[in-house]
Amino acid sequence: MGFPGVDALDGDRAVRRLRTAPDELTPDEARSVATTLLADGAFSEPYCEWLPTWYELALIAPVRYADWRLRRVAGAVAERASVTATAPRFSRPTDVRIDGAPALSRVDGFRERFLLADSLLHLEWFDHVAAADGIEVPDDLVARAREESLSYYGGERDRLSPEVRRFQRHLFGDDRWVRRVDEAYGLDSALFGLWERLLRDERRRLGGD
Repeated sequence: MGFPGVDALDGDRAVRRLRTAPDELTPDEARSVATTLLADGAFSEPYCEWLPTWYELALIAPVRYADWRLRRVAGAVAERASVTATAPRFSRPTDVRIDGAPALSRVDGFRERFLLADSLLHLEWFDHVAAADGIEVPDDLVARAREESLSYYGGERDRLSPEVRRFQRHLFGDDRWVRRVDEAYGLDSALFGLWERLLRDERRRLGGD
């Protein structure tokens, strides 16, 4: 998207240092790592609330455990570098109305809820983490992306504007991350496979016309 500050941090170097020499992380790198970990940990519980009850009940325990683990690691990274980091406050269905109606009143089925949740929560995740990385995401773009995406995935809008469509296509690129995690830990998870497929299909669809 060409946002200013996108090259402020060398992400690959920060990852290498985190793995092999965490004491060598610079304050900016440590803040970026800690913020990302906190955001990752806080992401899943609100996400579950956007999905069917059976999904939330099945995942709430491992989700909370993962959040606890990530907060511990993030705290250690931040403390070692004497920096502060925060997690975003992600929207929940009770916080949101779409085109004047309750957030989930116009979506049926797992896929529709999944895409609605991702279009909003991943936007909130990116906006928060980008700020910690020194990336300047225009406030008006974030506001337009939120408004358009909610209405498109959960309301009455029939298309996204070209800029928001492009932005969401990048945000839905998490299918690659899901696949890497599944492969790295040898999970061969049917659930990860479902997430990857839904994200990949939507990313391709948004880039297709």
